[in-house]
This record gives sequence, structure tokens and C-alpha cells, in this order.
Amino acid sequence: MKKNYKKIAKNVIDLEIRALKKLKSSLNNSFDEAVEAIVKCPSKVILCGVGKSGLIAAKISATLSSVGTPSFAVSASDCSHGDLGSISKKDILILLSYSGSSEELKNIIQYANRNKITLIGIMSKKKSILYKAADIKICIPEVIEAGLGIVPTSSTITQLSIGDALAVATLNKKKISKKDFKKFHPSGSLGSKLKTVEDLMLTKEKIPFINENSDMKKALKIITQKKLGILIARNNKGKTTGIITDGSIRRANQKTKDLQSLSVKKIMTRNPMSINKEMLAAKALSFMNEKKITSLCIKEGKNKTIGIIHIHNILEANVQ
Repeated sequence: MKKNYKKIAKNVIDLEIRALKKLKSSLNNSFDEAVEAIVKCPSKVILCGVGKSGLIAAKISATLSSVGTPSFAVSASDCSHGDLGSISKKDILILLSYSGSSEELKNIIQYANRNKITLIGIMSKKKSILYKAADIKICIPEVIEAGLGIVPTSSTITQLSIGDALAVATLNKKKISKKDFKKFHPSGSLGSKLKTVEDLMLTKEKIPFINENSDMKKALKIITQKKLGILIARNNKGKTTGIITDGSIRRANQKTKDLQSLSVKKIMTRNPMSINKEMLAAKALSFMNEKKITSLCIKEGKNKTIGIIHIHNILEANVQ
């Protein structure tokens, strides 16, 4: 008889949902104290745990670092063999242990207390050594584990969730913006999503400028050289007055027999669409698709073009 694994999966998820609901109800002022301590920390936030809790500690540490709080994780066993030296008095130490009584934590707790290092404990049992020793006590609820009732599942999901909550609350308290977040994520899919127009735009000599009084013979030469399919027309004062595209050239060519003798001013479309350099590249791409265009001017002030962004610049950066 074929086993229904989906039923097992749903049971695991149900148990973890119940655990998270218990966690949500259990939050108290200790959580606020922990956030305030992390925000005010003048040095690093160091996380440590044993076994599965150690893996969760590493993930929480990575999340904190990614939102602007310097952090790293240490191995509980390695701490007893020299790594305690990496923890200074100005640091905050966050220890994770579901039971709160893991033997490997004793040396670390003693070191923290002896050196007056702020200790945040995340555990489930109030009678544990970690609960008694911690300066700030975040007590997570005792939960039912999936898989024989002993495999760390529901307990680790609550640890992970409280860690994410601490990181996001800290982010909000520090007023970290998307622009700040981008500094910590220059690469990968997150980096792509957070790229701005300024990161990708063409500037200076790469912008296909032409004086509005020039003839189309010169314009055709520049548009061929720049290979962007557009020209930005300017007046004698350097102010942007219009745009010429491949499409406007084709339309003009159908109406006249001597296109090259015409002035740029007669062919150009006035008041070209423009955006500011702070706009997310993904938003600029959406705008282009909506307007069915392939390029946009980036303006500074009313009429000064400081850059051009082509749809290819955005797509080549893997922005979607």
C-alpha cells in the first residue's frame, strides 16, 4: 500500500504552525529589551548554540549582518578550545538552547558572566542554567516536535522565527532603508532587485547628445555610432529639448524625400519621458514596458539630462 507522504508533511506543518502561534502569544517585554540592547551594542553581536540550535544561530547571525548589525556565530565546542577569545566585553552574546541546559554552554556562560558580557538567552525552560544566567531572557514555549516527538523541528522553527523577529525589529529601530540594505547585498538576485537607475545608466560621453539646430545628416551619423537607437536634443544652453528615435526617423523619412537636410528640431519629439536616478531599475523596466519604449532620459533639475538608460542595460543586469 502506497504511503500518503503529503499527510505526513501537512502534520509537520500543522505542528510548526501551532508552535509559532504559541511563540507569538508568549512574546513579552524581554523581546523589547533584547532589541534595544542589540541596537545600542557598540561592537558585535555573537551567536552560539549546540547542535541544531548552532545551525539556527549561524542563520540568525547572517541575517543580522545583512541588515547592518555586525555579527558572527561561534561553535559551542570550539569556544572551549580557544574561541572564547573572540568575544569581547563590548559584544553582546546570544545563546540558543531549547533546553537551556546543554553541557557545552556552561563554559561560555561562565566566561560571559565573569567578563560582564551582556548575555541574551533564548531557551524554553525557566529552571535551566541559561535562563538563570541570562541578563535578558527570551523564553520560547515548549512545543511538540514532529518525527517521533523528539526530532528538532517545531523547536528550531520557533528559534529561527524569534531570530528573524529580532533582526527585523533591529532593522526598523535603526531605520535601515532599501538603499542601505543594497550596500550589504551588491550581488545575487537581491542585489539585482535593489539596483537603481543610477547603477546602470549611461553617462557623459556615452549619452547620444546632439544640438537641436544640427541637420539630420549629422544626427544619422551619431545615432549609428552610439547604437542606442535614440538621440537627445539640446539647445545652445545645454538644456534638453527633445528626443529622436529610430521610429521618429522612419516616420519622417516617409513624409519627405530629403530627410538629411531637415533640422533635428523639426524631427524631434519634445518633452521626452524622463525619470530620476534614485528609481529602482525594476520600476524603470516596468515603466518602459507600460509605455512601450526602450529608453528613458535621467534628468537633474528641469531640463538637464545626466544619463540614459536602455532596456538592454536593465536586462543585462538580470533585473526583472
